[in-house]
Amino acid sequence: MSRTIISTKDAPVLPAPLSQGVRKGGLVQVAGQLPLDPTTGNIVGSTVAEQTAQVLRNVTAVLEAAGASLEDVLILRVYLTDPAHLAEMNQAYAEAVGEPFPARTTVYMPLPPGMLVEIDALAATDG
Repeated sequence: MSRTIISTKDAPVLPAPLSQGVRKGGLVQVAGQLPLDPTTGNIVGSTVAEQTAQVLRNVTAVLEAAGASLEDVLILRVYLTDPAHLAEMNQAYAEAVGEPFPARTTVYMPLPPGMLVEIDALAATDG
């Protein structure tokens, strides 16, 4: 079974050696998405809530390009720069993702300047 590289103009293309997403069989892995506008490449928002909403729009765009949706997501991995942002991120995340929630891991790490959150996803589809 070969893998298929997923690419869409509806999510940012990063100047890094990575694909926006990869599909192999029914599995779709979305690369870590940043709070960037796919058209301009500029950071969207100054709060973690605004940035979380943009990141999840980017994740959704890659999922859709792969023929998947947030409903197919098994796990979302969230990377935050500051533990103090967790409550605000949780609220924006809950609004964007909706119940039933997929599994999730949240870790804290440095991100590029001005960026407060990054999220990647693993989804499973029927084919």
